[in-house]
Amino acid sequence: MSNTIDNGKRRFLTTAASVVVGGAGAAAVAVPFVASMLPSAKAQAAGAPVEVEISKLVFGQQMTVEWRGKPVWIIRRSDETLKSLPSLNSILQDPSSNMASQQPDYCQNASRAIREEFLVLVGVCTHLGCSPTYRPELAPEDLGADWKGGFYCPCHGSRFDLAGRVYSGMPAPTNLVVPPYFFQDDNRIVIGEDPQGAA
Repeated sequence: MSNTIDNGKRRFLTTAASVVVGGAGAAAVAVPFVASMLPSAKAQAAGAPVEVEISKLVFGQQMTVEWRGKPVWIIRRSDETLKSLPSLNSILQDPSSNMASQQPDYCQNASRAIREEFLVLVGVCTHLGCSPTYRPELAPEDLGADWKGGFYCPCHGSRFDLAGRVYSGMPAPTNLVVPPYFFQDDNRIVIGEDPQGAA
């Protein structure tokens, strides 16, 4: 057994230990910093797709869900409602939904929907961001004899039909927005996700 001290080994072990401890310290400081740059769980949830069960939605009924902090309406329309839509074309600003930014390509059709029966709209008026009310009744006294159901914005009087198309001469410049969505199956819609068009 030798009493000689090996200074080279001692330096090596001291340096190695310093590197390990220094690396761990740097990681401990970096992790919270990097984590602070990631979106919060609340922010991730606000933009995340929303899955909606629609099996209990009856004809004429509206349900509202929240997506990205905005109300999204799902309305189940009857055959009668769908047949009445073309009769309004002459009094609508954009009856063919030509403004591409107002809906995904797969909803640029007469019903503005993947499946005609179900209308999906962002419930925010395109004028100043108020939320219109759902008015499905025919010819109510306050909206006139030509009213065939739709949405009425109480803030400035904009009117939209049951496809979310704006009437001509209204403060709202464009149709209501159709968000990206798809049918996961016959009873579920996923709002906020657009996997290669429609299912």
